[in-house]
Amino acid sequence: MNRDRRGPSFYILAGLFAAFVLFLYGPIATIVILSFQGPRGGLTFPMNGFSFHWFHALFQAQMVGNFGDAITRSLILAVMVMAANVVISVAAGMAFRRRFTGSTVLFYLVIASLIVPSILVSLGIGLFFSQVGLDPAWYSSAFGAQLTWTMPFGLLIMFAVFNRFNKSWEEAARDLGASPWRSFREVVLPIILPGVIGIALFGFSLSYDEYPRTMMTAGDSNTLPLEIFAMTANVTTPVIYALGTLTTAFSAVVIMVAMTTMSIIRRRRLAKL
Repeated sequence: MNRDRRGPSFYILAGLFAAFVLFLYGPIATIVILSFQGPRGGLTFPMNGFSFHWFHALFQAQMVGNFGDAITRSLILAVMVMAANVVISVAAGMAFRRRFTGSTVLFYLVIASLIVPSILVSLGIGLFFSQVGLDPAWYSSAFGAQLTWTMPFGLLIMFAVFNRFNKSWEEAARDLGASPWRSFREVVLPIILPGVIGIALFGFSLSYDEYPRTMMTAGDSNTLPLEIFAMTANVTTPVIYALGTLTTAFSAVVIMVAMTTMSIIRRRRLAKL
C-alpha cells in the first residue's frame, strides 16, 4: 500500500504554525509560570523557588495602585456592556429583518466604528463630554465608548443567525393566535438563544479587557486594563503576573461556562426532535 509522502511544504507550514502558536501563547505561559515565583523572585527567569506568595500579596494593600476597585469597576462595566449589547443587538437584528428607510446607511454607520481607530473614538467621546460640561466616567462615557466596539460584532452575529432562521415557524405561531411578543418569547428566542449567548460573551470579554476606548473616557477611576498599564512602570514584583494569571483564568472560565451552556441548549433541542 502506497503511503503519501510529506513534501518540504508540509514541514515548512508545520514550522510556521508552531511558531505562530508559540508567539500567541508563549507570553501567556511565561506570565503564568513567573506568577508562581518564590517570595524573593523577580520579573524574569530563572525562577527563585515556587510558591503562591504573589497571589496572596495580590489581595493585600499595595504601595501602588488599587487592584480591588479596578477589578470591581471592570466587572460592573462589562456586565453593563454585555446586557446593553444583547438587548440592542437582538432588537436591531429583529428590525433589520425588514427593509426600512435608512437601514443601509444605519448599518454602515454601525460597522464604521470598527474602522475608526479606537484611540480617536475615545478622544472624541472624552472631548464631547468635556464640551457639554460633563465629567467623563467609567459608567457613562466609557460605557458608550465600549458599546461602539461591541455592538457591530453583536449585530453581525444576529445577521448570521437570522439568515438561517426559518420564518415559517414564527408565522405558524401567529396563525395559532400567538401575539408578536409571545411568538418572539416562545418561538424566536429559544431558537436564537445560542447566538444571544455568543453576543453576551463577546460583549463581556471585549469590554473586560478594553483599553484604547476606555483610556480617555474612564475619568479619574481606572478600569483593570488602565490600572495594569499604569502599574507596569511602578510595580517591580511578580504580583502583576499573579494578576494576569487570575484574569486570564477568569476569562477562560467565562468562555467555558458560555460554551457549556450552548452545548446543553443544543442537546436539549436535539432531544426534543
